Amino acid sequence: MLVPRRRPLALAASLLVAAGVLRAVLPDTGQTARHTRTFGEDSDFSGAGPSLRDNGDGTVSDVVTGLTWQRVDGGEMTWEAARAYARDLRLAGRDDWRLPTSHELFGILNHGRNRPPLDTKFFERTEAEYWWSATTRAGDASRVWVANAGGGTGPHPVRETVSAGGEKRIHVLCVRGAPPSPGPRLRSGIAGTVTDETTGLVWQGEAPVQRMTWEEAIAYCAGLNVSGHGDWRLPNIKELRSLCDDAAARPLPEALFPGSGGGSAWTSTSENNRLDRAWHVNLDTGLVTHAVKSERLHVRAVRGGGVAAGPREKPPVDPESFRRNPGKGKDGGGKRRRDEPGAGR
Repeated sequence: MLVPRRRPLALAASLLVAAGVLRAVLPDTGQTARHTRTFGEDSDFSGAGPSLRDNGDGTVSDVVTGLTWQRVDGGEMTWEAARAYARDLRLAGRDDWRLPTSHELFGILNHGRNRPPLDTKFFERTEAEYWWSATTRAGDASRVWVANAGGGTGPHPVRETVSAGGEKRIHVLCVRGAPPSPGPRLRSGIAGTVTDETTGLVWQGEAPVQRMTWEEAIAYCAGLNVSGHGDWRLPNIKELRSLCDDAAARPLPEALFPGSGGGSAWTSTSENNRLDRAWHVNLDTGLVTHAVKSERLHVRAVRGGGVAAGPREKPPVDPESFRRNPGKGKDGGGKRRRDEPGAGR
């Protein structure tokens, strides 16, 4: 028996009310492994979740966002078929399933896990290399944002999947529950900062011109003092990605972020099974991928968001832990096969 659609009587768990403004709770990345002794990496801070619940009816609830997901994805299909599949899906007594937005889809990824970046205690492992979103690339409806089994995201041609004559296995994973995320809602703050009213995060408006290595970026943000606040940090992968407006041709508005063009910015999130690589976001396109930490990329600091900092003194990293557990969970260090999808590509 299907439950009729109705407007929610209360706000979903993903929304908070602050000064009359609805705010989405941004899920944490799930990364807990240490990749450096320098304070300021992703695992030095804890946020909301991840927190999942198996509902025992073929669905999984994200306690942080209020969204409910299919436990087993619907398999490989074209984007057109995926939209029809979501529209016609009847699961757990509900008929209001839909394709997730690009930000919702990226939000369910767990960057403390390896291939797939989904918690397989809750989601069934499939042959998916990518998953469709409902979001097309701004100005190009022939490309759709997908999340991939490597943990990245980017806009891919709709004809790239096997069922459309391509070579990639792009699956459908449906969602229901909270209304679709509105994306970033930015306003100018004090001392050149920018506040995102969707997440509550406060951003450095004018970033440094010089590019930095990953270690330099972490140290720079940890030592920053702007507008009387010294709790700045290098954003994790979900925080920096949340700043990108996928409905706009350029993810960051130049008026609020002067000089924001020109490529990628570091995040504090390491590639979970590699000591020498970290994730970054291309602020020209919104694409998420990874690079060797010795590369020099842009840096943009963040503060707020309700995260809690851990101890600043940390023991040395044990490189052997990454070699002992190849591809396994939080400290795995497996190498990618040549035929596996990589990052945002």
